[in-house]
Amino acid sequence: MLRINVVTLFPEWFAAPLSSSILGRAAKAGLVQYRVVQLRDYTHDKHQTVDDAPYGGGAGMVLKPEPFFEAVEDLNAKPPIVLLSARGRPFRHDTAVRFAVGGELTLLCGHYKDVDQRVAEGLGAEEVSIGDFVLSGGEPAALCVVDAVVRLLPRALGDHESASSDSHYDGLLAPPSYTRPPSYRGLDVPDVLLSGDHDEIAAWRAAQAERLTRERRPDIWLKHGE
Repeated sequence: MLRINVVTLFPEWFAAPLSSSILGRAAKAGLVQYRVVQLRDYTHDKHQTVDDAPYGGGAGMVLKPEPFFEAVEDLNAKPPIVLLSARGRPFRHDTAVRFAVGGELTLLCGHYKDVDQRVAEGLGAEEVSIGDFVLSGGEPAALCVVDAVVRLLPRALGDHESASSDSHYDGLLAPPSYTRPPSYRGLDVPDVLLSGDHDEIAAWRAAQAERLTRERRPDIWLKHGE
């Protein structure tokens, strides 16, 4: 069973998502255990202070190191420890696979301007980003990571093919999908998908995956051809 720890100022962000759909079913099936802890519980002043002004000046507030260190120690968390950060390395499919085959994953959610750099350095945390944009906090990013990881756990999905045909699983984007009705408002399902010829369907899907990857993600296409 994979144990996922989340350290956050906003535990309420996680209540519904972690109990719903695939994430909730995986927990009920004993595939994953979630532990979400409030960062303020690891402060020691009456105001439960978690942030302070940055050394060197500048706008915004920086989350202090002490609560993160104490939270991770209280959880007795094992690596990998991940700090969600806009300056982190990109989170990719292979990252999700690496986390999914482990026994534990700890996610640290920042907020405000930044997190004291000693959190990453002192806890040996990986800084991970889900994209080239900035969020108000690490909570949405953490949920993305949890979802991407948990759906890869054995038996989390109805069958393995559900995951193996997704975008990025084999290094390409997924081909388009269609379902009933065969024609809707003048938009028709490609004839090949209605043909019943499995070899032709497989060839069409492979060609579409390559076309979409070349057009939309040339960076992935170049890497795929290496």
